[in-house]
Amino acid sequence: MPVVRIALAAAAVASAIAFPVGAFTAAGSVYSPWGVALSYLDTSVKPGDDFFRYANGRWLKGAAIPSDRPAAGVNLELDRRSEAQLKDIVAELAAKPDGALTPDERKLRDLYHAFEDTAGIDRAGLSPVRAGLGEIAALNTHGEVAAFVGNPANNVRGPFYISIDIDQKNPNAYSVDLGQSGLGMPDRDYYLRSDKGVVAARDAYKRYIVDMLALAGEKDASGRGAAVYALEARIADAHWPAADRRDAEKTYNPMTVADLKAFAPRFPWDAFLGAGGLHGLNRARQVIVAEKSSFPKLASIFADTPVEVWRDYLVVRYLHAFAAYLPRNIEDRDFAFYGTVIGGRKEQLPRDIRGVRLLDRDMGEALGRLYVAKYFSPQAKAKAELLVANLLKAYGSEIMGLSWMTPATRSKALEKLHHIRLKIGYPDKWRDYSALAVSRNDVVADARNVNAFEWNRRLARLDQPVDRSEWGMTPPTNNAYYDPALNEIVFPAGILQPPFFDPDADGAVNYGEIGATIGHEISHGFDDQGSKFDAFGVLKDWWTPLDLKKFNARTAMLAGQYDAYEPLPGLHVNGKLTLGENIADLAGLVIAYKAYHISLGGKAAPVLNGLSGDQRFYLAYAQSWREIWTDQRTRRIVLSNPHSPPKFRVNGVVRNDDNWYAAFPQVKAGDAYYLPPKLRVRLW
Repeated sequence: MPVVRIALAAAAVASAIAFPVGAFTAAGSVYSPWGVALSYLDTSVKPGDDFFRYANGRWLKGAAIPSDRPAAGVNLELDRRSEAQLKDIVAELAAKPDGALTPDERKLRDLYHAFEDTAGIDRAGLSPVRAGLGEIAALNTHGEVAAFVGNPANNVRGPFYISIDIDQKNPNAYSVDLGQSGLGMPDRDYYLRSDKGVVAARDAYKRYIVDMLALAGEKDASGRGAAVYALEARIADAHWPAADRRDAEKTYNPMTVADLKAFAPRFPWDAFLGAGGLHGLNRARQVIVAEKSSFPKLASIFADTPVEVWRDYLVVRYLHAFAAYLPRNIEDRDFAFYGTVIGGRKEQLPRDIRGVRLLDRDMGEALGRLYVAKYFSPQAKAKAELLVANLLKAYGSEIMGLSWMTPATRSKALEKLHHIRLKIGYPDKWRDYSALAVSRNDVVADARNVNAFEWNRRLARLDQPVDRSEWGMTPPTNNAYYDPALNEIVFPAGILQPPFFDPDADGAVNYGEIGATIGHEISHGFDDQGSKFDAFGVLKDWWTPLDLKKFNARTAMLAGQYDAYEPLPGLHVNGKLTLGENIADLAGLVIAYKAYHISLGGKAAPVLNGLSGDQRFYLAYAQSWREIWTDQRTRRIVLSNPHSPPKFRVNGVVRNDDNWYAAFPQVKAGDAYYLPPKLRVRLW
C-alpha cells in the first residue's frame, strides 16, 4: 500500500507497512534449534479449521496481554528486545563525561533527561504551556485560528493538514499536500457508528474533552465541551471514509493556490499557509488536494463555527499534543482516554521505556547510528540482502509465468520489478541535527523545537531535487515499508532481529517469516494501489484495459472474502480498506515460498522433527503472526487501519495458496477455511 504521509511528523509512513513478526533460535528458548516453537502447536485443532490456532494454540491458551501494552506476542518480544538495547545505549551516554560526547549524543542525553525529570515537570505545572494557552485565549479572528493551527511548533490540527512530500505524478519534485483533518478520535466511524464499543468510546471522549478544559482552568467546561464535541461531529460527517482515502487517484487533485481559494473560499488559506513559512506560495503554485469533495464542507464548518468554540477546541488539542511532558494529572487523564479507552492498556509504559521511544521518534537517526553500530551485524545485513535477491528473482519468474496477463502489461510489470530499490538496515547518509536546539530542563520547549525542526527540514527542500537517500523510518524501528513514489522497499535494522529474523535459522523458517514480509513489501508495488505507479514512481496507468479488468476481478474476490471475517461481534473486517495489505500478504507468501525453493538450489529440504520443509515454512509464517490484541485495539485497527487482525493475516491468506494445501493434505472440503480451487484467489 502507498506510504501514508503525516504533516509535521518525523516518521511519516504509517500505513504502507506490515506489522512485523517472527521466530528465533536461542539457548533455553521454546523454539526448536531450527526456528519453530513446536511447543506452541495445538494438534487438536484441524489445520483447515484454524491454521492460526493450529500453529499457535498452546501459546494462545496461556497468553496474557501485559497491563501496559495493547497486545502480546512476537511483536512485543521484539519490541522489548529493542527497548532493552536502546536503554543500554542511553545508559552508556549518561555515563560519559560531556567532553566525550558528540553534539548529537549530548542532545540525545539531554532530551532523555528532560523527559525523565518528572519532579521538575511536576514543579513546573502548566507554566511550559502557558504561553501557548495564552496565545489561544487571545485569538479573535478565524484567520488567527488558522494561523495557530498552521504553526508547526504547536502540533495541532484543524479541519485541514498540510505536508511536504514527493509529488506522485512527478517523483523528481516535492509537492505541498493538503488533506482533511481535525478529529480527536481515530476515525470518522467513532463519531458515526452505533455499535456498543464505539458508543462507549464516544461517551468517554465527551468526558475527556470536558475534563481537559477543566484542567486548563476554563469555566463552564461541561457546556463548552459539548460545543467542541459537536464541532468534531460535524467535521467527521464531512470526512471521507478510510477506504476511500486509500485511493491514489481519487486523492491526487492538483490545483493552483488561486483555484484552492476559489474552491474552498471560506477558509483563510493565506493565514494557514503563511504560518508554516509558505508565504511565498504564489497564486499559480500547484498544491495537491486529497479528499477534494470534503474541502468546501470543512471550510464552511470552519467559518460557521464561532472563534470561541475554536479556542476551546484548540485548548484540548494543545494539551493533548504536550500531555506526555506535563504534570501527572494531565498526563494520566490523556492516557485514560487514548491509552485505555482507545488502546485497551490499563497502565502507562515505564517512563524509561517511553523515554527511549521519544528519542527514537524525535532524533531517530542519531540514536539509530549508535544502534546499528552495536546491534546490527554485517552478516545479518548480507543474509537479508540475499533473501531479498531471491524474492525478487522469484517475483520475476512468477510474472513471466502468469497466464492471465498479456505481454504488454507483463513487460511493464517486469520493468517495475527490476527498478525496485532496496534499503536494508540503515541509511547511507545520516540526518543532520545541528539545527535542532535541545534543553536539558524544558521538555515542552524541546518538543516544540522538534516539531519546528522537522517541518523546516522539509520546507527547506521544497524546490530542491528529491533526496532519494532519505529514509521514512528510523534504524531501530520494528517495521518495514514500500514507497510507491520512489519504488523502493525499506527494511530497518530493528525488524532484522530475533525473534523475527535469525541468520542461523532454518531456511524454511526465515523465508516463512522475514521472507514473507519482504515479499509483502515488494507486493505493495503490485497491489490495488501500488500497481497504479510505474517503474519510476509516477502515478499513471500502465495496464492494458483487459489485464486491469482481470486483476480487479481477482482482487474483488479477495475483498469479498475479508468482508466476511468478524474479529469482534458485529464488527467485520472492511475488505476494501484492507485490500492492499491482504493482496500483499497473499502475494508475499506465495512469492516467499517460491524463493525458498530457489534457495534450496535443487536439493531436497531436510525433514526436521517429522516436518517437511514446506510444513516448516507455513508453520513459521503462522507463528510469525502469533499475537493477541485488546478488544479496543482490534476495534481501532478494524475501523481506521488498512491491516487485518493477525488471525486473518494467516487464515485468510493460506486458504488461497495451493501450496499450503499440498503441504497439509489433511485440509479437506468441509473445513472452516477450505476453499475449492475455483474460489481461490491467485494473483502474482
